[in-house]
Amino acid sequence: MSDAPAWPVMSIAQAHAALTAPGARFEIEELSIRGIVTRTWKNAPPTLRDIFLNGRTFKDREFLVYENDRATFEAFARATLTLAHRLQADGVRKGDRVAVIMRNLPEWPVAFWAGVLVGAIVTPLNAWWTGPELEYGLADSGTKVAIVDDERLARIVDSLGNLPALEKIYVPRLADTPSDPMIARLEDVIGAVNAWGDLSDLALPDVELAPEDDATILYTSGTTGKPKGALGTHRNMTSNVMAGGISAARNFLRAGQPLPESDPHKLPQRSNLILVPLFHATGLSANLSPAMNSGGKIVLMRRFEAEQAMQLIEREKVNGTGGVPTIAWQLIEHPARPKYDLSSLQSLSYGGAPSAPELVRKIVETFPASQPGNGWGMTETTATFTSHLGKDYENRPDSAGPAAPVGEMHVRDPADGKTILPPGSVGELWVKGPQVVKLYWNKPQATAETFQDGWLRTGDLARIDEEGFLFIVDRAKDMLIRGGENIYCVEVENVLYDHPDVMDAALVGIPHKTLGEEPGAVVHLKPGGTADEAELRAFVRERLAGFKVPVRVVFLPQTLPRNANGKIVKTELKKIFETAA
Repeated sequence: MSDAPAWPVMSIAQAHAALTAPGARFEIEELSIRGIVTRTWKNAPPTLRDIFLNGRTFKDREFLVYENDRATFEAFARATLTLAHRLQADGVRKGDRVAVIMRNLPEWPVAFWAGVLVGAIVTPLNAWWTGPELEYGLADSGTKVAIVDDERLARIVDSLGNLPALEKIYVPRLADTPSDPMIARLEDVIGAVNAWGDLSDLALPDVELAPEDDATILYTSGTTGKPKGALGTHRNMTSNVMAGGISAARNFLRAGQPLPESDPHKLPQRSNLILVPLFHATGLSANLSPAMNSGGKIVLMRRFEAEQAMQLIEREKVNGTGGVPTIAWQLIEHPARPKYDLSSLQSLSYGGAPSAPELVRKIVETFPASQPGNGWGMTETTATFTSHLGKDYENRPDSAGPAAPVGEMHVRDPADGKTILPPGSVGELWVKGPQVVKLYWNKPQATAETFQDGWLRTGDLARIDEEGFLFIVDRAKDMLIRGGENIYCVEVENVLYDHPDVMDAALVGIPHKTLGEEPGAVVHLKPGGTADEAELRAFVRERLAGFKVPVRVVFLPQTLPRNANGKIVKTELKKIFETAA
């Protein structure tokens, strides 16, 4: 290309220095947070309440679109304040846990921010979890009030007797009037979405909130098989507002272009189709919160279906979408794509699953006006830690990009967790920054192992090049990622071991073009065991969420191969699926 020699006109470090200089929009300051000196964004919204207030300044702009429901920022604010006052009347006080368990509905952000405004620690639980998994999350968090949709209500209703801390449940879109006085229809409090604008304008709850106050518990599966609740602060949550903005600004400087207008009130509204669940750190922290803060429109779907998504992109003039590589592949390869005007797309970004460099090239070819993007993060980093966009991504398609300038990254020797390795070396990734959560809820041992002197031990094997671009090499933790969903192998293996016929079991990743990888099980049966593939898959499905169920089960006549330490050699097991493909 003719412009290739002129790019980039400055290094990542030079771009970051210009963007974070004193007086700049992305200025950085150092603060002592829980005794650890930490680089922070000087101009980030202090709390999630400030994001709510910033969003309200857009008043009559459309904020939420879902099927035939539409709500402006003002209508959303009135519904949120109404529910917040009800939560206070229910006895919710600062530090109490309020759970949100539902699919992506307009009521989801209302429930979340209502909890925020009363000072609760809002606890979004995975809507794909089974009843026992949801019971665990509600019990572990000590949730006082839950806002759940009807599908999730059906899953937890038999668990209510085991949840003494849970006092009230609100359910949107519930067809029947509940007979249990503990359960109420959410519409009886805030009405239907299209009527939110008619609600009274209530005062903001009088609750003191500060950046280091606890704000959220987001659950991430752990290698023990039990999910761990990552306790995040308001600063953790609001840091993403700046991280997303600076990666885009960096691209302009790298290309030698002037920075565009940054005041969202002076810019055309940006429309985003959110296809990742809002209970994920990516959906909540990297998508919903920044959109609210900058007056963006959020378009929601009941479930992802590629052609329906394309219809929404055309109808709502969607500028950005994505989530996981699966979504990008399906949009690119769908035979109906030429029928729709997708020219409004300016970005197609994803993370959370392995992606082939080929995907970057395909996005550039298929959507010439759209920038490809990806990044790396964890629930423990409140989503985005590194980000990779546009030309930088095209030139390093196997990288996850550089960290935001408030973030620090080390690659350390996995053997001691202390020795910092030079650029280009492969080791364990450790990160530090204002987006790293405080601790694991009720898990002091796991907290001590993972969070050390402000640094987060990620468990990922990685390398960092001379300019600071991150390359994830492998996962030190025994985990696979199916279309953005973490599957910790030991959790599924433990269920397989519970089957009376199973003597030996292991879960490995089977490469998949669009999902990244899928779970495959290798099993050795006890003498006389007769279980077949269908039986074992059904056994897992009864006990775990559907995305954790092995797509294939292979039976070995002998015990599984192990190394000298007695650990199963999973590299050998992966070859079974490669040869059987």
